[in-house]
Amino acid sequence: MNAEFYEALKLIEREKEIPFDSLLRCLEVALAKAYERSLNIEDDQVTLKVEQTSSKGGSPFRISRVSRVSEYVDNPHTQISLADAREISPKANYGDRVPVVLTDREVDRMGGRIASQVARQVLMQEIREAERNKVYDEYVDRVGDVISGTISRRDRSDLVVQLGNQLGKMEAYLPSLEQTRGEQYRFHDRMKFFVVDVRKAGKGPRGPQIIVSRSHPSLLRRLFELEVPEIESGHVIIKSVARDPGQRSKIAVAAKDDRYDPVGSCVGHRGQRVQAVVDELRNEKVDIVRWSPDQRQFIIESLSPAKVVEVRLDEINKAALVIVQDIHLSLAIGKEGQNVRLAAKLTGWRIDIRSESQLHAGDLPEFMESVAPLEEPDYEEEDIYDNKKIADLPDDEDEEENDQDDEIYAEEVIELTPVIEAEVETIEDVPAADDDVVTLEDVVVEDLDDSIIDLSGFDDDEDED
Repeated sequence: MNAEFYEALKLIEREKEIPFDSLLRCLEVALAKAYERSLNIEDDQVTLKVEQTSSKGGSPFRISRVSRVSEYVDNPHTQISLADAREISPKANYGDRVPVVLTDREVDRMGGRIASQVARQVLMQEIREAERNKVYDEYVDRVGDVISGTISRRDRSDLVVQLGNQLGKMEAYLPSLEQTRGEQYRFHDRMKFFVVDVRKAGKGPRGPQIIVSRSHPSLLRRLFELEVPEIESGHVIIKSVARDPGQRSKIAVAAKDDRYDPVGSCVGHRGQRVQAVVDELRNEKVDIVRWSPDQRQFIIESLSPAKVVEVRLDEINKAALVIVQDIHLSLAIGKEGQNVRLAAKLTGWRIDIRSESQLHAGDLPEFMESVAPLEEPDYEEEDIYDNKKIADLPDDEDEEENDQDDEIYAEEVIELTPVIEAEVETIEDVPAADDDVVTLEDVVVEDLDDSIIDLSGFDDDEDED
C-alpha cells in the first residue's frame, strides 16, 4: 500500500463524506480476508490493525496482527506466547491482546492475485456498508420531520422520491398506503413529505429504506410549525389534528399567553400562512379551531361552521349529544359525515347530532336519555337568525332554507283557498278603511242577500294564480 492508495482513500473520504477512520476500519476487514486467503485460514479469527505512519519515504500505513497472549500457542496467527508479548509490551499478561507488526514477507504474500481480488471486493463492500450506515445515522433522527423531495420514478404501486441529500442519489419510498387519495403525482414534482420510518437493511444491494408519507396527520402539524413562528417558539400550541387526506382537515390550537391569538397566528396576514399550507397539500381544506378546556365549548368549536344550540355530555361513555337548528343539520354532519367525523377525531368524543325537531319528537340515542341538558346555550339565540350569517352558508344550505320557506308559504295559501263567508249585520259593521286605501279593487258591494257575502267566485281565480 503506497501513497497512491492513501490518496485514493482520501478521495473517497471527500466525495462520499465518510470519515477516514471508518475507511481504515473497512481496510482492516479487507486485509484480514486477504491474509486468511493467502495462508488458507478458514476460521475467520485473524484481526488486523491498520495505522497511519508519519514517515514520508516509507509506506503510509503500518499493518499489525492482533494476537492474544496464551500459555499454549496453538495458532501462531492468532496467539502469542507471554515471552514474545513482553518483548513488544513489557506489561503484557495472559489474555491480553498485543499488536504484532507484520513482516514484509507477510505483507507481500497478501499482494498475490487471489488475495488482492478478495481484498478489493471486501473493501468495496465495506465502503458501501459504511455509506449506508452514514445515511441511516443521518435520517434515523429525522423520523417525524418533514423533508423535501422530487418524484423520481414509479416502483409498481409505490413511488420513489429523490431526496435533496449531499450524499448524492438518496432515495425514499412513498408506499401506496401513504399516498393521498386523489392527489396527482407527476415526475419531477417537488413537494414535502413526512418521514414515517427509516429501516436499516442488511448487506443486500439496497441500503436503508426511508419511508415517507403524504397522508399522515402529522404532516399537517409539521407544515404549520414551518409556516407559523409562534408555534415554533412555543407561544401557540397545536393540541390535536384530524385529517381526511386530500379532502379536509381540522386543527385545534391554543395559546400559552393571552396576548397571542392562536387562530389569527395560524391564519396569518390576509391568510398567507394557512394558504401556504393549503397550497402544499394541493388545495386540501383546513379548518383552524380554537381549543378550549371546556369540552362543551371545544365540541361547539370543532363543528364549525355549523351553529350549535345545545350540547349534552356523557362523561362515562365519553359521548356527546349535539343539538343544532334544522337548517344547520346537514352542515353540521357534513358531506358523507365528514364534518362530524373530523370533529370526533379532533375532540376525542363520540358525537351524535340531532336537530331540534328530532329532539322535540324524542329521537334521542339511548345513552343520552338520562343525561341532563345544558342550562344555557353558548351563544345568543338570535344569532341563528342573523341574516348576514345565514347568507354566509354554503349554496346547498341556502337552497334548503328557501325550500322550507316555500313549503310554509304553500301551507298558508292552502288554508286561505277554501270558500270564505263573512257574516255582516250591516254595512256599518265592516271596519272602515282609510281614505287612501282602496279595498276589493274599488268594488262596491250592494244588495246584500241575507247579510251574507259569498266570495266563492274568487276560488277559480286563486287556483289559476
